[in-house]
Amino acid sequence: MVKLIGEKVLLREATEEDINELYYWKYEEKKQEAKKWNAPYITEEKLTKKEYMNLLDKEHELFPGVPRLLAVIIDKKAVGTVSCYWLDKQTNWLETGIVIYDSNYWSGGYGTEAYRMWIDFLFESTHLHRLGMSTWSGNIRMIKTAAKIGMKEEARIREARIVNSERFDSIKMGMLRREWESHRSKRFYYERTQR
Repeated sequence: MVKLIGEKVLLREATEEDINELYYWKYEEKKQEAKKWNAPYITEEKLTKKEYMNLLDKEHELFPGVPRLLAVIIDKKAVGTVSCYWLDKQTNWLETGIVIYDSNYWSGGYGTEAYRMWIDFLFESTHLHRLGMSTWSGNIRMIKTAAKIGMKEEARIREARIVNSERFDSIKMGMLRREWESHRSKRFYYERTQR
């Protein structure tokens, strides 16, 4: 089991209890505040709890020992996830993301710490040359978080997203391995245990 232990945040492979919490936040929580910011232009079908659990299964590793998703644990509760997915496996183009569902943790540096730990872990655990992320210009928090950890804007596709009948730009940001190496400062403890 992968565990990344930071000052405020713990990232770990999701336990059954974590999955129940995350499922609640993603599909059952009434306000769905996070969905207003986390790709609100993408329509998602509601998965059953079993289907959601299968997404977090070990077979969905991107590399041996590198899961595609970890639970974000704050105050001993699963409140979000960090994730990654192939945009193009042939060219090693990996995209990353973070969502914190519980809006009580939207300030205070929790997301920045969690995202920095995730990017550090991915670079340390793989041979990848670059990591990226995509969002929309209305998601100022995500853009600021990515910039704080050293990502640079690489593309802006003008008025490509529609949210609440308003047009927004699509934003792509990224970081090269050499950029990460030049400014990284390990701020977390990494632990891998047998299940």
